[in-house]
Parts: sequence; C-alpha cells; structure tokens
Amino acid sequence: MNPIFVDARKFSCDSNRYGFPLKQSKIVDFFRIEKGAEGGAVRPAKCGLSQDAKRRKRRSLVMHKKKRRLLPFVPTEDRVRRLEQMASAATALTSSKMEFSNELTYVPSMAPMSANQAKLEEGGMQIHLLTFKVLTKEDKETIELCRSMLKRGECPPLLVVFDSHEGFTVQADAYIKDLTFLTEYTGDVDYLKNRENDGCDSIMTLLSPADPSQKLVICPDKRGNIARFINGINNHTPDGKKKQNVKCVRYDIDGECHVLLVACRDIARGEKLYYDYNGHEYAYPTHHFV
Repeated sequence: MNPIFVDARKFSCDSNRYGFPLKQSKIVDFFRIEKGAEGGAVRPAKCGLSQDAKRRKRRSLVMHKKKRRLLPFVPTEDRVRRLEQMASAATALTSSKMEFSNELTYVPSMAPMSANQAKLEEGGMQIHLLTFKVLTKEDKETIELCRSMLKRGECPPLLVVFDSHEGFTVQADAYIKDLTFLTEYTGDVDYLKNRENDGCDSIMTLLSPADPSQKLVICPDKRGNIARFINGINNHTPDGKKKQNVKCVRYDIDGECHVLLVACRDIARGEKLYYDYNGHEYAYPTHHFV
C-alpha cells in the first residue's frame, strides 16, 4: 500500500485548492448523497444505552470492567467545511481514476459474495489488533449510525491533503477520540490468487481461510473511498510506531468479513492518519516509508 503520487498541479482548480468542483450539486452526485439530506444541520448521534440495558445496569450489584465500545465519528457542523472535506476526497479519487464506493463490491469476473463467509476464517476471525472479540450489538448500532450519516452527507472530519513526499495523505480536520470508527476499507473483492501479479499497491486482506486458494482481498484500484489514502507507518524505524494513530480491524458483520479503520488513540486536529499495513502478516515492505 504505497502512497499514490500524482501531478500536484491537479490540486488547483479555479479559485479553490481542490481539483474537484467545490459545488454542492457536484458533491451530492459524486458521493450519491440522499436527495434532500444535503445542506442540513448535523443530527445529534443517538448511541446511548437502551432503557432495558440501563435497568439491568442499575439492578446489577457486581462491578464489571468497563467495555471498550466503538464510537461514531462526529461530523463537522459547518456545511461549507464538510463540502471542502468531501471535495478533497473526491479530488484524490478522481485523480486516481477511481469511482467512489462505501461498500464492498462484487464484480462477476471476481469473487462472488457467497465466498465472503466469516466462518471460513482459519482459527476464527482474527480480531487481534484491538480488544474486541466480536462485533457487539452496540458496536453494530454504531456502524449502522455512521453509514446512515454518510448517506446524508455527514462525513467524518477528515481532509485529504497532497504531500510532495508521501503523495495523498489523510489528516484529522477536528479532534477525534480514541476508538472512533473512521471508515470501512472498501473496493472490489477478489481472490488473492487472481492478484498475485497485480499492480495495485493497496490490496487489503479480507478473509484468510484454511484453503489458500479461497483467500479474499479488497482491491481499491477502481472503486473505493477515503481509506485508500490513509498511509502506513515504517515498521523499521523507532519513530514508526509512534506515528500510528489508527488500527485496521477485521470484523464479522452479519456473517461477512469487513475491514474497519478505527482510531487507536486520541487524534488532534491537523494530525496525519497512519496505521500498520502489516498487522500480523509482516508481508508488506515499508523500509522506504517516510
């Protein structure tokens, strides 16, 4: 998953610094935002405990360790700033000749949806990068909430910025709390065996079954979202781990594997996002990373 380098001149367009037109109608069409939902105020997130859960909590006399739950991202309230954030992502996607997609896509010539079964994961879903063993009901509600916000044009506070050394990078455009869900890693789902000689530099492991021929990967070369531009750390320098503020986690969601990117510590506004491309496999060379 190397950084993507493009001609920096593509980042100047008319009177703004984004190659993609900073117009609401263009943004709505590009991200397929629900008609009538754009331009409104950000709705407050409702992800608290249910009444039944609150009653159970009051009745319990046993002290339990506090569960670490996923948090929904908090969209920027300023509508114009949200348009700028989305325009920056659209610029990176169009410059990379990609279509926007916030979902895993299944192309007839690649792996079918039926191949993506979490139960086939060798040894069970390897949720080794965070403490979650399963996607809890509360976490699932958080993911569904974020998906509904995205459909309304309420995006996470992220900005894609071009760097002369790293290519496209993603930075926080507001303070982001630890364990905040940022985005799902999306793209075309294919068998790894079909991509062994592929030129795409951002292939992501999706499913690792006992049968190597059935291993699935996500390929964001034609379709994808902002996750495509979050850069990786250098695994071979002392400062590499210090830069990491995002973790990549595979989850079983309704029987299918999904890859989520989650903040692994508090992230300050203006801070670039980085995660470990290798995780547990250590198969990706990162010696040349900044």
